[in-house]
Amino acid sequence: MLIGWTELILFTAVLYVLSFLPTPWRRNWYRQWFHLWSRTWVHALGVDLRVHHKHREGLPERFIMIANHPSSFEDVGIPALFDVDSLAKIEVRDWWVVGRISAAAGTVFVKRESRHSRSAAADIIRQRLEQGRNIALYPEGGIKGPRLQPLFRHGAFAIALETGVPIVPVYLHYEALHDFHWGRHSLLRNIRNIMLTRNSRANYYVFDAVYPDDFDDKASYCDHVYGLYQQWQARYLD
Repeated sequence: MLIGWTELILFTAVLYVLSFLPTPWRRNWYRQWFHLWSRTWVHALGVDLRVHHKHREGLPERFIMIANHPSSFEDVGIPALFDVDSLAKIEVRDWWVVGRISAAAGTVFVKRESRHSRSAAADIIRQRLEQGRNIALYPEGGIKGPRLQPLFRHGAFAIALETGVPIVPVYLHYEALHDFHWGRHSLLRNIRNIMLTRNSRANYYVFDAVYPDDFDDKASYCDHVYGLYQQWQARYLD
């Protein structure tokens, strides 16, 4: 763990300095380094991160990845495994050092309570998809609890219908669920709980893409995918 934190601190310092380069100079290589940086976070936290490929077909060339959101860990766990641009709450952009690195790597930020901000973020997501990028987001709209929230938000499904880009669902299961869950305590305490957990296993289950062509509207699309998550929760958590 000491080696992991030394590696993380040094890599963070390098990425922070490089984040001040003009955007055209950074291009793709900075984003690739960001994914490596996310892996150093996984190493430093001591998490046994495992991806389980439950899909029968390969991942599509372009996709919108969605996942349940029980912990702060998936903010580094997802980009550590997948080449995606993440959607994050606007507050992350103001986090010291981390916010600047995330912004430089292409993270899309949104003020959840602002309709204008949500619309602007959706426009950026469409542009990224047109550019061939993949997007990752959390349709629960934030970390609300260790179990699924009653509903998913429709935004990802509306964009999928508009663009024809499929949804790739990932179900996240932390075996020490309450150690990983970020509740009312601070982020630093959540990091401490993750580092001190007796069971560091994090299971990320990747399932077949769900294509928008099979649905007439965002509500039915969302309800279908939410039903799949309920099945996976019953299988892996209950």
